[in-house]
Amino acid sequence: MSIWRWSALLPSVPAAAQISLGEGGTPLVRSRRLGAELGLHCLYFKLELGNPTGSYKDRFAAAAISGMRAADQTVCLATSSGNTGASLAAYCAAADIACRIAIVEGAPAGKLVQMMAYGAQIARIRGFGADPAITRDVFPRLAQRGRRAEAALQVSAFVLSPLGMAGVQTLAYELAEQLPAGIDHVFCPAGGGGLCVAAARGFEVLAERGALARPPRVHCVQPWGNDTIAGPLREGAAEARETRCTTQISGLQVASVLDGHLAVAACRASGGTGYRVDDERVWELQRRLARTEGIFAEPAGVVALAGAAQAAAAGETAPDDVVVCTVTGSGFKDMVAAERLAGDRECPTVDIAALDGW
Repeated sequence: MSIWRWSALLPSVPAAAQISLGEGGTPLVRSRRLGAELGLHCLYFKLELGNPTGSYKDRFAAAAISGMRAADQTVCLATSSGNTGASLAAYCAAADIACRIAIVEGAPAGKLVQMMAYGAQIARIRGFGADPAITRDVFPRLAQRGRRAEAALQVSAFVLSPLGMAGVQTLAYELAEQLPAGIDHVFCPAGGGGLCVAAARGFEVLAERGALARPPRVHCVQPWGNDTIAGPLREGAAEARETRCTTQISGLQVASVLDGHLAVAACRASGGTGYRVDDERVWELQRRLARTEGIFAEPAGVVALAGAAQAAAAGETAPDDVVVCTVTGSGFKDMVAAERLAGDRECPTVDIAALDGW
């Protein structure tokens, strides 16, 4: 499987430059128990944790690094809160491209290990991801270095890397293929907002081509501690806003706007709105998702579910609506959160005779 099966809907990249690690084609699983408990009888999980490096950002990296190969560029400069960096590091390794990544200060150690395992050069930037001024200053500094002929800046945002983000739109193409009878709502977590934009634009492309009769509503879900998009969207504001980031949900710690303005416009045009969720609610649903559905997601991958649960409780979705939650990353991405999830479990060492009592 590869995003390049959708090449007719992607920006033109010569076949010889296209690179893939088998991204895309991820499972869509219908809820067995949790949906009914939440009042969502047609709840589906799009398991993006099934991508090669464990997150949906592989779709971005496949397109972005293919574009670099087509342009004969050999140095990738990037920013990341975790998953983008891991994806870019892997695809750069496969393409023999040097990878240098400025990391959000609060990124989990497990994601840093993954980047370094692929050979990337990385550095945490103090205040990056929490302080809007520092976060805002990182991008022009890297962009200046990315203007060299051999280099390119890759940030998972349409405003900075439109080719790479076009790869993320393939998620919408797959969902339309997997649920041909139609989808009512798609819930997406947001840091910078790119996934919301990609989903909405992907469905819009299909509708314009006559391949989709009824595009779904695309909703933006954010932690209260990083309310750059969801709040403005729900409140009727025209644009996103900067905020000081306080959430502990790794991967969604993006204090700057990035694609926020685009996300407000794209979600609203689809009929979607914004949902703000507590970190504690996300951790609770992370546990329930693992123990009722067998899906081990990182906290950021559960944020969409928290938004869908909130919508159902408020009567903003109907019980029989077809609802899709994007599970954006694997639970193995954030081992601190995983240890919290397993905190009430023990693994004792016992004599073999103890097995007789099981």
